[in-house]
Amino acid sequence: MVKKGLLLVNLGSPVSPLNKDVKAYLQEFLSDQHVVELPKWFWQPLLRGIILPTRTWRSATFYQHMWRKGGSPLVIYTKIMCEKIQKELTDWDVQYAMTYGKPDIGQQLHKMKEAGDDQIVVLPLFPQYTKSTHGGIIQQVADSGIKATIIKSFYQYPQYQKLLAHQIDQSYQQKNYDAVIFSYHGIPTAMVKHGDPYLKECRETTAAVTKFLQLPHEKIRMTFQSKFGPMPWLKPYLKNTLMQLAAMGKRNVLIVTPSFVEDCLETIEENNVQNYQTFRASGGRVFDAVPPMNASDAFCSFLAEISKNQLVQDGGGYDERAKEKES
Repeated sequence: MVKKGLLLVNLGSPVSPLNKDVKAYLQEFLSDQHVVELPKWFWQPLLRGIILPTRTWRSATFYQHMWRKGGSPLVIYTKIMCEKIQKELTDWDVQYAMTYGKPDIGQQLHKMKEAGDDQIVVLPLFPQYTKSTHGGIIQQVADSGIKATIIKSFYQYPQYQKLLAHQIDQSYQQKNYDAVIFSYHGIPTAMVKHGDPYLKECRETTAAVTKFLQLPHEKIRMTFQSKFGPMPWLKPYLKNTLMQLAAMGKRNVLIVTPSFVEDCLETIEENNVQNYQTFRASGGRVFDAVPPMNASDAFCSFLAEISKNQLVQDGGGYDERAKEKES
């Protein structure tokens, strides 16, 4: 009998909020050329000499604010997803790994292969594809030498779109909001110019989810957040949009973050602290956020279903289309 395996992959987290662990995590993350495409000879001295010394303590402070007894929320929710999906896929071997930090993707794949998993699905926990998140995963899967089918995106499934729309409608009913902002994690505009499909997929996500929403569609805005570095990133920026809305008298906003499936640094610290403060300082009054999926039963059932369907479609071999899409 063929044994099937599913490897959930998330971004990763420092092992603790201490400066030394945050620094090690940031160094691994920001050294990935799928994330920062600048030449190593230029980027590495800048990273080690300026960025890590100045950014580490600030990031460590944010992690300390959001840290929970079981670790970072991103890791906690990934573990819960793994456990719930294992209960859905009783005859599968369900594991998780992180692109940066532990557990390591390659090590987990070898562990699964040694356990007898003949057909393995790798599921990045990012609804939309971009090289900056998927590129490192695809590379690590290829480097492991273990054949696996990679699910490149899942924003396009109506089941996911309806789940997200339901969450938004539930939150919207609580108050009288002037605007509903779809805020996606940004990427450098240069990546899009070089063929990255992320912007297109974000627009398609917003349009598809909007069709299922009960709220007035004219209230919906689309923005990008989490800009890093001096280079231009996808616009409009969330922070600028918040200030503009407040100046226009739209003082009650609801934020939805479709590129994040669990609470993390961007949703907890960047939005609920920094962007909240910006909005309030600009004259805003109500700043609420739609909770991410956060390992909900319905979302975990959806992930289990698309994992089963992926093996039927691709037959369990390494997904060369994903590799081509990255290049």
